[in-house]
Amino acid sequence: MANKVYPKAQKAFLDADIDLLVDDVRALLIDAGSYTYSDSHEFLSDVAGGARIGTATALASKTTTGGVFDAADVVITAVSGSEAEAVILYKHTGVEGTSRLISYMDLAIGLPVTPNGNDITLQWDNGTNKIFALG
Repeated sequence: MANKVYPKAQKAFLDADIDLLVDDVRALLIDAGSYTYSDSHEFLSDVAGGARIGTATALASKTTTGGVFDAADVVITAVSGSEAEAVILYKHTGVEGTSRLISYMDLAIGLPVTPNGNDITLQWDNGTNKIFALG
């Protein structure tokens, strides 16, 4: 699979239901053996708890320039569990059924990664598309 912005997130951008600069956007490591991406997925509740690895971490220093989303690299602390082959970004609301999925990335720097109880740093691409580009 390739990195992808969820179609329902694209609609949420257009409807002003997601504001990448203002909303609490979080990164979550995913065991792709326990989660299969679907265009129909909309909320965090669509991702089985067993597929989630570590604790979701809020993105900081977010920017949106020229249709490109970027943020500071993320450190997920004391990660243990299954191998992570993907990262999901989502809008955290505190309720899984309203926390909108934003993007699925399985072609990110450092993936796959096997947790060993230490911190894992997610390094976003420093190229043209950064975390992701719309358009």
